[in-house]
Amino acid sequence: MTSLPFIQVDAFADRPFAGNPAAVMPLEEWLPDDVLQAIALENNLSETAFTVPTEGDADYELRWFTPATEVTLCGHATLASGHALIAGDRVRFRTRKAGILTVERQGDGYALSLPAWKPEPAPLPIIVDALGCKAIETFWHLHRYGLVVVETADEVLNLKPDFQAMAKQGDVLTIVTAPGRETDIISRVFAPGAGIDEDPVTGSAHAVMVPYWAERLGRDSFTAFQASKRGGHLTCRLDGDRVILGGRCVTVIEGQFRL
Repeated sequence: MTSLPFIQVDAFADRPFAGNPAAVMPLEEWLPDDVLQAIALENNLSETAFTVPTEGDADYELRWFTPATEVTLCGHATLASGHALIAGDRVRFRTRKAGILTVERQGDGYALSLPAWKPEPAPLPIIVDALGCKAIETFWHLHRYGLVVVETADEVLNLKPDFQAMAKQGDVLTIVTAPGRETDIISRVFAPGAGIDEDPVTGSAHAVMVPYWAERLGRDSFTAFQASKRGGHLTCRLDGDRVILGGRCVTVIEGQFRL
């Protein structure tokens, strides 16, 4: 029997049971992909992050799996991995499709650097219909992110999506956003095609949203709230071709995963 370290972290949270839970599993070397996927399914969290030590431009290689698939980018599980593994002021992760990501200490939390993925205007009639909302703008990013802008925070809060209809569109991350109430922006994020009806707090969604909102608000820094049942607050900053997200983390489980 093989024993692997397991850390569960609530990311973008200042207390347990808030933010987005992620499993972090530091490995010495890569396991077969089907084993990584089986572990993520067993964990049954929106993401399980796996890391392997490396050298050069990064400290670790990093991959993320939902219960159903490997993903291109996951912000909250990167933040959770940084929280679990950071030794000094910064930790660097090399990813397969999203480049180098960094987590730095920032006060009593962290700053997470992600690529800025500016979406392009595009019609999304099937997604908008499945959401049951009135979109004022819709956008698409080539990594299969759909951004739907509505007029008010109430519309975001009152959404009742048809998840079966959304799942038929495949592995699409759908973001619905509007001006916020107590924060500058508000959002909810859905990925039923990846096995996640609603994601609690989604860093990668903000990699897509922040370029849009920076242009619309006319400033590079603002606050955000993702209005899932758990909920999560973030600070957002557009820095050239990077999106910098600020948030805190709480470790809730430490143990061993046995294979």
